[in-house]
Amino acid sequence: MSEVIEAVGLGKTFRTAAGELEVLKGIDVTLHDGEMVGITGASGAGKSTLMHILGALDRPSAGKVFYRGRDVFSMDEASRARFRNQSIGFVFQFHHLLPEFTAIENVMLPALISGTSYAVAEQKARGLINDLGLTSRLLHRPGELSGGEQQRAAVARALIQDPTVVLADEPTGNLDTATGNSLFELFLALNRDKGITFIIVTHNTTLADRCQRILRMADGRFI
Repeated sequence: MSEVIEAVGLGKTFRTAAGELEVLKGIDVTLHDGEMVGITGASGAGKSTLMHILGALDRPSAGKVFYRGRDVFSMDEASRARFRNQSIGFVFQFHHLLPEFTAIENVMLPALISGTSYAVAEQKARGLINDLGLTSRLLHRPGELSGGEQQRAAVARALIQDPTVVLADEPTGNLDTATGNSLFELFLALNRDKGITFIIVTHNTTLADRCQRILRMADGRFI
């Protein structure tokens, strides 16, 4: 398998009223095409911070992130935004759907931002919504959807740009057990059928154990 993301010597320090807080302490990790990787660890271990840096949502204080050999943080801001839009899909614990838009409009947004025509974006969004079992809900706003339906819409939004990598930060943390298991089955199917690399932060060790590889974090490091 070829490397898709490589992190070298990642460090992250935040300034607080009490002084500097070191959250990541020299993280090295290589992620490959088609992998399904679970990241576990207690709250405060640095998992979400790591995900934000791997997805170029935040800058490291030290170290580098390479995407297919290209230094992500040497890109200018416009190039890095394009990278996030086209190569990375994000799914968070809280779906972050825009409440004033329908499910299909939320799914279409990343494609529209990248300059895709409305007609093409709508057609692709309809296909994804159908694949994820939300056909009857595409004109509903987030407040009219169940928690599981909201997360499926968020997954469709993450997939609209055909990303190479999906970063999922506690995607089942706000769902009941059955709905969370169903969402995880969806991830497994997308990984198997489309070859998408999934990196999933989760406290659920039962789900993490189903990943091909588990990375455990404590105190800003892998253990």
